[in-house]
Amino acid sequence: MITIYDVLIRPLVTEKSNRSSSKMGQYTFQVAEGATRSMVKDALETLFDVTVERVNILNVPAKRGRRARSRRLLVRRPSYKKAVVTLAAGSKTLDIFEGVQ
Repeated sequence: MITIYDVLIRPLVTEKSNRSSSKMGQYTFQVAEGATRSMVKDALETLFDVTVERVNILNVPAKRGRRARSRRLLVRRPSYKKAVVTLAAGSKTLDIFEGVQ
């Protein structure tokens, strides 16, 4: 069984997630493989004391590449599950994504 502390693995900080967090109030997290929308919503509301409006979950496939000599497929990066969370309009921002202060 997954507890609320095991649902969120890490925040995903990229250029796209920084732009969406500052403009639209959306935050991106890598979540556990068995996590559902309601589990992610409960974990965020409990841990960060915010109001979650919407949760979108995506399964990101593995990145594949080829070896130079044998041209065989080689898996470079494993697959994972990603959650894009939209906070309510009056909710506070998450301090994880603020950067260097």
